[in-house]
Amino acid sequence: MLQGEAPRVERTPPEARARRRLRCCEECDWVVALPPLRPGEKADCPRCGHTLVTRHFRPAQRSMALALAALIALGLALAFPFISFSVGGIGNRIELTQTATTLIGFHQPVVAGAVVLTIIVLPALYLAGVIWLQLGLLRDAPLPASRTLARSLTQLTPWMMADVFIVGALVSLIKIAGMADVDLGPSFWAFCAFAVLLLMTSQSLDADWMWFSLAGEPRAPQGTRTGTTAAGQGLTGCHTCGLIGRLDAAGHGRCERCGERLHARRPQSLQYTWALLAAATLMYAPANLYPIMTTTSLGRSDPSTIIGGVVELIQMGSWPVAAVIFVASVIVPVGKLVALAWLCLVVKRSSELNAAARTRLYRLTEFIGRWSMIDVFVVAILVALIRAGALMSIEPGPAALAFGGVVVLTMLAAMTFDPRLLWDSPLPTNEIEPRAPAHGRHPEGTPG
Repeated sequence: MLQGEAPRVERTPPEARARRRLRCCEECDWVVALPPLRPGEKADCPRCGHTLVTRHFRPAQRSMALALAALIALGLALAFPFISFSVGGIGNRIELTQTATTLIGFHQPVVAGAVVLTIIVLPALYLAGVIWLQLGLLRDAPLPASRTLARSLTQLTPWMMADVFIVGALVSLIKIAGMADVDLGPSFWAFCAFAVLLLMTSQSLDADWMWFSLAGEPRAPQGTRTGTTAAGQGLTGCHTCGLIGRLDAAGHGRCERCGERLHARRPQSLQYTWALLAAATLMYAPANLYPIMTTTSLGRSDPSTIIGGVVELIQMGSWPVAAVIFVASVIVPVGKLVALAWLCLVVKRSSELNAAARTRLYRLTEFIGRWSMIDVFVVAILVALIRAGALMSIEPGPAALAFGGVVVLTMLAAMTFDPRLLWDSPLPTNEIEPRAPAHGRHPEGTPG
């Protein structure tokens, strides 16, 4: 880079420097050519509406500034008291990390690990990775392991739940507001700022521009046609960097740019999804039958299930909070199980006419799944905070682990389901001429 010259990442858009940048939609397998994009614009798939690329103004500086601010907010959230309460002259004050460490004392190390990973460890790693990547791009010399980090960022995003934790904290405060005096420490407000900044950082990351700046733009395989599916041409799109690659006779390959493994369709997608749904269904029963926490007040213990907690909130007059818990802990898990099972069943009967609506249903189930963690976070906060002996205390129940397992398993089930299968059935003959998949194989990888 010449002295005084801007880094490559902020000069001109990739579309101005590469000829006919082709992309394959990861939800419907349609091959399109990306148009030139200005900051604030995005490119959507013309077939299913999935967003292929979102362009931002000064993407490297934007992401790096937000990530630095988020890390500072997280540091402040860890350095000061989070929440305190007092009742009858007895009180307790906790820090953010105690929402996880207290659970270990109640023989819930798995739940404790899930809490600390989703609200502190994984977000911190994500932000550090963003800063490392963007620093290298601004220097016009990518730092070591940049491609490995860039591949990891996409995998971390669904498991960062700082925003869900904030909602869980608010629900916890409402549950105990009538029983004790509650004070919010500086850490609470710092963590709220951290959750907002983390969300803004993940949304500001321009993955298309980042990968172009890291490794350029290799040309799509010769003969690639737009306006048709990639599978019909023996091609597929990389889920990590978006580059189109050619598959071998067995339907496998490796991305030329990021090194990710390529498949015509996710291997055994339906089998994995069914297995995870079955496991989640089995765990959902104990998650609702066993108590999720036990409240001790004036020496009297009262175990509470998820539904019991909703009923208690209704009796207290907290209808909005009861509705939030009921939707997040009952409607969402059940709805996700039913929706994914139905999508698996109708895959072979899907067509162009209904695939778009079914794809939107899949997007919804994938988006809402993480919000079921609200109940787990409520338990973690209350168990750490309410420690006043026989006067008032809360202990976690066995349902906390089971319900956390349901949330994780349903999220994994949504990730293993391949929405492109919904579009694989031939279109009506009056709309398009049927085309056999490449190499005489079914797009999912089994002999056709």
